[in-house]
Amino acid sequence: MTRRAVVIIPTLNEADQIGGLLAQFARNDPARVVQILVADGGSTDATRDIVADAAATDARIALIDNPARRQAPGINRAVAAAMPDADTIIRVDAHAGYPDDYAERILACFAETGADMVATRLATIGTTCRQRAIAAASNSRAGTGGAAHRVGGEPGWIDHGHHAGMDRRLFEMAGGYDDGFDANEDAELDYRIRRVGGRIWMAADIVVDYHPRRTFRALAVQYFRYGTGRARTFLKHRERLRPRQLAAPAIVVGLAASMIGGLASPWLLLPAALYAGAVAFVAIGLAVKLRSGCALGAAPAIAVMHVAWGIGFLRMLASSAARE
Repeated sequence: MTRRAVVIIPTLNEADQIGGLLAQFARNDPARVVQILVADGGSTDATRDIVADAAATDARIALIDNPARRQAPGINRAVAAAMPDADTIIRVDAHAGYPDDYAERILACFAETGADMVATRLATIGTTCRQRAIAAASNSRAGTGGAAHRVGGEPGWIDHGHHAGMDRRLFEMAGGYDDGFDANEDAELDYRIRRVGGRIWMAADIVVDYHPRRTFRALAVQYFRYGTGRARTFLKHRERLRPRQLAAPAIVVGLAASMIGGLASPWLLLPAALYAGAVAFVAIGLAVKLRSGCALGAAPAIAVMHVAWGIGFLRMLASSAARE
């Protein structure tokens, strides 16, 4: 059976990228990509105007209002508005770069593997020196814990990955994304997909260029949300956490204990000093491997990612415990 896809792009003030993405996906065969829906969270820049202009030249393109402003409800609204014969959802992020044959390759994965979900690798790239530092951290096991969709690997079956393609029937049967999530909604849905017998294929040979945050402050906000979202998924399903998901909270607890203990004895600062040394060692290794002095900035980037994620995770657990 020939699959027919709806491409869904959640946006909020993405005027710099949305025009190029729409033009790129509009070049796909209309028999395969039957709709391109932009779920917009109320952009105040030119995003909505750009979408309207594109829709005037291609009937497949349409704007879907997303008053909740978050990705999860926006995608859900777009799926509900999609044509009945669009049996495959292709999720596209406006701040990423995609191969020209991306949609065709995602559709081919479904046919070749019999998967219900297809994930792809995110290769983080940067333009400024600080972005390249953040990219080096994001592409490393030290920064993201070795997640397959971050560091790459061989194609195969996985429990969770970056959402690229989804079988619409199974997506709807599982209940779609949880509208209450503003991060980690993909991992939470993957849990429910697996519970109903769905299988997720990691198409490691399909690489999406992801553009990271430009500042460490923005990176901290992002990873705090990631940690909060992971904790919400855990609290909702009580699924056993992997060691890499426990590492960041453990680091936060260890660093806090070391810093507080250091007030009583300088020797108790040793764990914090060892952590700083380990992060610096990793950054030096990345700088040598990548032949880039900018990669030395991966040291603070890794620390920000660990600490922000861990604090977000622990804060959500503490808030939940306080409500019980």
